[in-house]
Amino acid sequence: MKVGTGSSQATDGWTAGREIARSAMEQGCIQAPSLALAFCSLAVDAAALLEGIRAEIGAQTPVVGGSGLGIITNTTICYQGSISGLLLIEAPEMEIRLASVGGLDQGEHQVGCILGRQLPLAPATATLLFYDSIRVGPTATSPPVMNSSRSLLAGLQAQFARPYPVVGAGVMGDEKLSPTIQFIGDRVATQSAVTLSLTGDFAVDWCIMHGCTLKDGLYYTITRREGPVIHELDGRPIVEVIDEMYGDRSWQTQVPLKRLTIGVNHGERYARAFREEDYVNRLILGVLPDRSGILTFESDLEVGTEIQFMLRDSHKILESARMNAEHLLRRVRAAGREPLLGLYIDCAGRNAQFSESLQEESAEVQDIFNQADVPLFGFFSGVEIAPFESGSRSLDWTGVLMVFTV
Repeated sequence: MKVGTGSSQATDGWTAGREIARSAMEQGCIQAPSLALAFCSLAVDAAALLEGIRAEIGAQTPVVGGSGLGIITNTTICYQGSISGLLLIEAPEMEIRLASVGGLDQGEHQVGCILGRQLPLAPATATLLFYDSIRVGPTATSPPVMNSSRSLLAGLQAQFARPYPVVGAGVMGDEKLSPTIQFIGDRVATQSAVTLSLTGDFAVDWCIMHGCTLKDGLYYTITRREGPVIHELDGRPIVEVIDEMYGDRSWQTQVPLKRLTIGVNHGERYARAFREEDYVNRLILGVLPDRSGILTFESDLEVGTEIQFMLRDSHKILESARMNAEHLLRRVRAAGREPLLGLYIDCAGRNAQFSESLQEESAEVQDIFNQADVPLFGFFSGVEIAPFESGSRSLDWTGVLMVFTV
């Protein structure tokens, strides 16, 4: 397997496409790429970018990916302005199975069912899933409408008797939560989901990066919600509860909230020690215009769910990124396997600018992979997907690191 990456901040899409393709081919000594993963911010003309890429790599290589707020490589971490990135893989013996389905905004569960029926019955060596996070962008009077990864994954999983391991992302192209795009092989699409099944003489391992701590440890029960909107906790308006936490209404101007998030504990209810790996967190996108509730990134928090409020911890985020990246590489090498490539799907809210940190947490992962001399490619996403407990599920405020090994 040969691997090459490229990134560009060129404002012209076609120029950027040729630039990242040439860079990736030269870096990886690639002549006949088998697969391309491409991501770009919404400031880049995606159709022109795709044309530029295909002008260099040919029309036969499938290009998969889509909107990405930023790009991560061994030498680059960038999420401002026009940014695009490309991963090229040359692996002639690798079997690639690509499936894409449109109409995500018409029914996520149905799209998941169709995708599931196109997946191999026995899980491939690696299965990637990308989908458009945003159904409708926000306006001056209404919040954004999100596509539900929960429904999408449920439809996909319904086709199998056992949990089907999937790693992937809900793509996002800017901090305004504007509608997104995807590359689905040979063209640009919207409101779609795509699966990429890769089978070959390699293995994959992954880990989940965290970085939130408990605000106070108190549990609250959701008593009224509609889809991704939570209205009440313990019979009280949730907006009032959060007002009391902040001591004022200043938080209501944040879209999304910078420090406060929602956590669901999947471990021991009152454990002696806090275990971040037991938690699934949910981003708070903001307050509704009429202050009747808060909007979350996902719609999976049902009435009766016990939640805890979490705080983003910059120190914990950095510590988790470095520790997990180190441990993952040590683990695969202890098993007698050699890492070929790291694929990092990183929540856009973890970057230094948004989190108001002096350090990039993705730089911790970058540093570990540079020390190990292993190629790294990543992008900033809206939702991260990885196996968790009994099946793959969506995550927020996390990084999902995947390593290909032989």
